[in-house]
Amino acid sequence: MSLEATQYDSMFSGIIGQNYDTLKQICPLATEMSRLVGIAVSGYPASTSPLEVVELGGGTGITTLSLLTARADLNVFSVDNAPTMQNQAKKHLQQWIDEGRLAFCADDALAALKNLATSSADIVASAYTLHNFINAYRQEVIQEIFRVLKPGGQFINGDRYALDDISNHTRHIQEEISGYFKVLIRANKPDLLEQWIVHLFNDESENHVMRESAALQQLHGAGFTEINLTHRLQVNALVTATKPL
Repeated sequence: MSLEATQYDSMFSGIIGQNYDTLKQICPLATEMSRLVGIAVSGYPASTSPLEVVELGGGTGITTLSLLTARADLNVFSVDNAPTMQNQAKKHLQQWIDEGRLAFCADDALAALKNLATSSADIVASAYTLHNFINAYRQEVIQEIFRVLKPGGQFINGDRYALDDISNHTRHIQEEISGYFKVLIRANKPDLLEQWIVHLFNDESENHVMRESAALQQLHGAGFTEINLTHRLQVNALVTATKPL
């Protein structure tokens, strides 16, 4: 059963607290992508044993919590090489650690994947992580995701998938920047505004930007089938892809 947006916000504000509330204000579509990833995972076919989910870029635990609450029959192996963020996730999600449903890895995404056995994961899930990678690194990550997934396993990613129509894409980016100014100037946080603008320029740079058609072709080239892009929200979308049986 999937959570409605209002229920989701209420639950996450209680557990994740300020981290979620701040992100919700600055970048609401990022939190929506986390919710959609959880919904997609909830629809994965049931199994006689718990599903093994690898999460790339766990951060402070927003998407991790979405995964853990999506269904009871899964375990999450959360990967993030930023200790400050991962330590917050460990604090917020202690309940699931104690239950044995959540484990953490402090390696970068590619190193973590390379250390996992072939065909060992039912799902590799992520939200707002892959767009941060430079293209060459992302290509290697995609190939390793394919290797790690079991036949029939799924890659589920809620992320920034840039529009092929560059003029339309640019208009959405302008609106996004305007939103940053409205929220952060009102909150008197010019330093945080500067960080977000700098980060956005990095996201939009030629060696980072994850253009929709190229990204889907990258998945196809790695061997994935049933590649679908849905829930397009401005420059964000949910992508699912399956490793063939």
